[in-house]
This record gives sequence, structure tokens and C-alpha cells, in this order.
Amino acid sequence: MANRMVQEEVQEKPLLDDYAAGDFYFASPSNVVHGTGVFERVVGSGEVAHLVKQALSEAREQGHEHPVIVGAIPFDRQNELQLVIPEKCVFSEPHQYEKESNEKFSALMQYEIEPVPAPEVYREGVNKGLAGIAAGDFDKVVLSRSVKVHSTEPIDPKGILQNLAQYNPQGFTFAVNLGNEETVEGKQRTFMGASPELLVSKLHHTVIANPLAGSRPRSEDPVEDERRAKELLQSDKDLHEHRIVVEAVKKALQPLCRNLEVPSMPTLIQTETMWHLSTVVKGEVLDDSISSLDLALALHPTPAVCGYPTERAFQAIQEIEPFDRGYFTGMVGWCDESGDGEWAVAIRCAELEGSSMSLYAGAGVVAGSKPEDELAETSAKLRTMLYAMGIGTKAL
Repeated sequence: MANRMVQEEVQEKPLLDDYAAGDFYFASPSNVVHGTGVFERVVGSGEVAHLVKQALSEAREQGHEHPVIVGAIPFDRQNELQLVIPEKCVFSEPHQYEKESNEKFSALMQYEIEPVPAPEVYREGVNKGLAGIAAGDFDKVVLSRSVKVHSTEPIDPKGILQNLAQYNPQGFTFAVNLGNEETVEGKQRTFMGASPELLVSKLHHTVIANPLAGSRPRSEDPVEDERRAKELLQSDKDLHEHRIVVEAVKKALQPLCRNLEVPSMPTLIQTETMWHLSTVVKGEVLDDSISSLDLALALHPTPAVCGYPTERAFQAIQEIEPFDRGYFTGMVGWCDESGDGEWAVAIRCAELEGSSMSLYAGAGVVAGSKPEDELAETSAKLRTMLYAMGIGTKAL
């Protein structure tokens, strides 16, 4: 995708080297995007896609040669958008990093970990979700938990981003500035992560979505790791959970796309910590005016991060989870004037502010789910960020 983008530069070094706190950074298997400065913010009430198209048009009228919208949209659409048109947005091809051992990562010397909620309370929440499923309130609900890390020293967002980039070459590594002018005690707020999941991309007419649902933690034992992967592919519970998500994606895209290709069975993808069931859905936009953001908003939130039916699952999440998700399970990405762009599901992520960081992970609850298994799954997902911070996971 990068070979046709505006403001592309030939890079002798990775764009990540130029990243500084407050910038926008987004790396995918096909592009790296680095945005600096703020030409215009997308603010106001109303339909998001309309606000974005208006902002891009106004930026062009005000003299911006290549306006691109970048940023994050929260899980709850009633919350504040974090979308800006950078003063400068540079695109490049992906950079191939050499992996380094975790021991080389810069570890925090002193820190405290606080789970929210506590593990036993999370298990109780899963039981509440199972009770709702048994009562027929919904078929699936995704329940998440947070881990707060408090350090005695400032946490370096660039160092964490560099660590994430090494271990996520096939995924989506991102950093979004969450601060307007006012931040607590002047501290920079950054939303960052390494998501394995593409919500949707659009290049010219081509549309691709890649829903993930159904997971297993990886094992360091190769034999056990392979057993878990095979078991996941044959799990009726996980295949059912995956079908719910794929059907919802298909239903959302059908009014906007033609020639949709939806494989009948999922495949496996792997990250450093997880196995996932994956389906790649492809199609073409019905109309040139349909943007990547239009497509993303039609999909968001998918049952992979919320549940099904969406409205009922969303209400259950509000009742069970003891915190506001913010931008976790929202979406992060970019969209240019032509409508081309990429949007990733905001998972395997954290919000950083000064010497504190809030990490998030969730698990899909369906009939047959076990609270202890869902807790273990969230712990495995949290390791993505904890490893990038160079700290252990015993408290999970």
C-alpha cells in the first residue's frame, strides 16, 4: 500500500527512529505511518465519517497539501474522539527488525502491579456473563480486565514501542497521543499497543477485514504448543465463537461491498503469546465515495470485542466491568482523502501517563466458557505489553 501513498519518503532508517512522545505512529504489514504536529483536530458532535470528510476538505482549503486523518476511536462512541490531521504525515515500507532476547529489554527497576478487578472478581464477572447467556440475553459477551503498573521512574513510550515492533511484524503496532493541551500534571498521555487484528483496510476498490475470535495461550514447549493449536482448530466452542464474529462482519460489509469472499473455515495465526482463529474477508467497495473509515465504523464494535447481539452485550459489559475501557477495543488507524486507509482493532494495548501504565485484555465468553480459562487467556494477552516493558507476569 505504501508504494502509492502521498508524502512517502525513501528511508535509510526506520520511521520509528524519528518517533517522539506526542506523535502518531502506526505500523502494519504493508505500511508504516508517522504523523507529527497537529494541523487540525476533529472535534464536535455528529456522525464521525461526516466530521472527518469535512475536516479533510477544510484542511485542503487551508493549504494542507496532503491531509490524512490519524488517531483512535473509543470503544464507546459517546466518548471523546482522538482524531487529528498531522502537519506532516510520512509513509514508508515496513522495516524488518531483528529480534532481541527479552533480557536485553530495558526493565523497570521498581514497580507495583495492581489488577483491576482482582482475579477472583473477574471470574465472578465471567459467571455473570454465563448466566446472561443461559437466560437468553445474549449469545456472547467479551469481558475484560485491566492491570495498572506503577513505577518509581518515568516509563519510556518510545522504548516500549521499539520492543513491540520487534515482536509484531505481522500485526499492527501503534502509538496515539491522547492529550489535548490539558493533561494531568502536564504528563504526556499515550495510547499504544501491538494488535494482531485488522478491522478493515481499503486500497482503491479492494476491501479486506480479518476478524479474530477463539484463542489459546502459547506454550514454551513446542509439542504442547502444537497440541494447543490443533485443539483450537477442532474446538466446537471456539469455532462457534468465531462463526458469530465472521457472520457479523459479513452482514456489516454487505451493504457497502460487492464480491465478498468469506472462507467457510478459519485458519490459525500466531503471536508471541497467543494462537488465534482467523478469517480473511475480501471484497470491493460498491461506491468510490465509501472510505476505509466508513467501513470501519460499520464494523465497530465487532462481536470479537463486544459480543452478540451487540446492544445487549454492550449493556452487560457496562454492568459487569468495573472500569471504562476508553480506547481499548476501539480502533486505531488512518484514512486519506481518497478514502484509502487501515484500521486495527485496539487490543494488546495500554495507556501510559508519566510513571503509570494501564494495560488491558479481554476474552470472549460463550456457552461452555470456563472462568478459569478466560482468566488465563487474559493473562496471556497481557504478557504482550508486560514483555515490552521488560517486567514479569507473576502477579497476573
